[in-house]
Amino acid sequence: MTEGAVVPSAARTMETAPPPLPTTSQIPLRLSRGVNLTHWFRFPPSRDPAALVAYLGDGALADVRAAGFDFVRLAVDPAVVGDTSGRAALLRAIHRIQRQGLAVVVAPHPQGWHLEADAAPILAFWQALAPALRPLDPLRTVPEVLNEPVFPGDPAAWAALQHRLLLIIRRALPDPTVVLTGADWGSIGGLLALAPEADRNVLYSFHLYDPPELTSLAAWRPGLDRTALARLPFPACDAAACDATTARAADTATRDVMRAYCHYGWTAARLEARIGRATAWARRHGVRLLAGEFGASAALNAPARLTWLKTVRQALETDGIGWALWGYDDSMGFAITPPPRLRPVLDRPVLAALGLSLRM
Repeated sequence: MTEGAVVPSAARTMETAPPPLPTTSQIPLRLSRGVNLTHWFRFPPSRDPAALVAYLGDGALADVRAAGFDFVRLAVDPAVVGDTSGRAALLRAIHRIQRQGLAVVVAPHPQGWHLEADAAPILAFWQALAPALRPLDPLRTVPEVLNEPVFPGDPAAWAALQHRLLLIIRRALPDPTVVLTGADWGSIGGLLALAPEADRNVLYSFHLYDPPELTSLAAWRPGLDRTALARLPFPACDAAACDATTARAADTATRDVMRAYCHYGWTAARLEARIGRATAWARRHGVRLLAGEFGASAALNAPARLTWLKTVRQALETDGIGWALWGYDDSMGFAITPPPRLRPVLDRPVLAALGLSLRM
C-alpha cells in the first residue's frame, strides 16, 4: 500500500444514503490511557445474561480507574449480543463501567466473517446495536466500526464499507465520537492507505505489535521453539549478543526467525519511526489518532517485555496519541485469567511500564 492512497470517488458515490447527520460537537473525545477487556463479551465463560453482567466486579472496575485508566475498549463478538437479552446484558455492563468514570469503546470482534465477500453481517450488527446505545452517555460511549478489517490489497473497498457503517451509526448516534480504522488488520500501513472522512468527530485507530517475532513470539508460525524466542532482547542494539541468544534455539527454523529479528535492529528509534508515520499522516489530515491495541506476551522475558511496553507507550504519548493495552484478561497485557476473581490484582511492573500505579 502507498502512503496517502485516495479512495476512488466512484466507491463513495455507490452509497445513496444522505451524508452523516451533523454532530453537536466536532471535537473528538480525548481517550488517553485505556485497556482492552478481551473476554467479557468476546469469549465469555458463559453467555447467560446474568453471568455476562457479573463477569467483572465493581471493585475490579474501580481499580482500573484508580490506576489511571480513563477508558476501556470492550471487545464484542456480535454472536454474543445478537439477541435482545445479549444486547441488554451489554448495555448493563457498559452502564456499570461508565459509573466508574470510564469511557467505553464498543468494538465488534466477529468470528468467521468474510466481509470482503459479504458485508451484510456487519451492516446488520450496527443497524441493531447503534439504536440500542442511544440511552448511554454520549460523552462516554464510543462506537468502533470494526476490529482489524482485512480487505487484502483492496483498501478502497474497505473505505467504502466503512463509510456506509459510519452513516448507519450516525443516523442513530449523532453525538458520540466514532473510531475508524484502516484495512490490513488495522495496521499503520492500512491507516496510511485511508482517506479521512468528512466527519470530524472521529478518531483513527491503528494496532501495533511490531515486531511480532518479539511481542507474540512468532505466534503466526507453528512449531517454533517459543522458549528460545522468549529470550530475545529488546532493544536489539547488539547483533552479536542477540545472535548468541539465537544459537541456543532448538531448531533451524527458530534460529532463522531469531536471527532475522536480531539483524533488523529493533530499537526504540525504529519503533518511534514506525509510530511517526501514523503521526505524520494524522497531522497532514488534521485528525486525531488512537492506538487501539498494543501488547507483548507475558511469556517474553520481563526486561524485554517491560522495556518494549514502556518504549511504545512513551512514543505514543510524545506524539499525543491515546492508547489501549491489549489486554486486561489476555496474556499480552495483565494476563488475568478469565473469568476474573472479584477483585484481581493488577500487575505492578506492567502498570509501571505504562506510567501508572495503584495504591491499595
